[in-house]
Amino acid sequence: MKVDPYLHAALLLYGTGKEITKDALVAVIKASGAEADEAKAQVLADALKGVNIADALSSAAVQFASASQAPQATQQASEQKKEEKKEEKKAEEANTAEGLAALFG
Repeated sequence: MKVDPYLHAALLLYGTGKEITKDALVAVIKASGAEADEAKAQVLADALKGVNIADALSSAAVQFASASQAPQATQQASEQKKEEKKEEKKAEEANTAEGLAALFG
């Protein structure tokens, strides 16, 4: 999985309390030793204007937590169904045994 360096640069700027601008993004990318595309930096800077990054990160964290809990919920539901089937089978066996006892009792 490739990670977008422009997004990381934006997060770094946000985390240090700096304004996210085209020039700041380009500076961070260049400081990492990579070539910077000023057009990409401008698009990202424009896209992030007016965005509350703290809220976006908080929302992403909640969505990630929910997604990571989904497999556990699926597994628990599957185990519960298995238990219900075992109980149904035991009840059927008990009914069969009672029926046979009544026939031959």
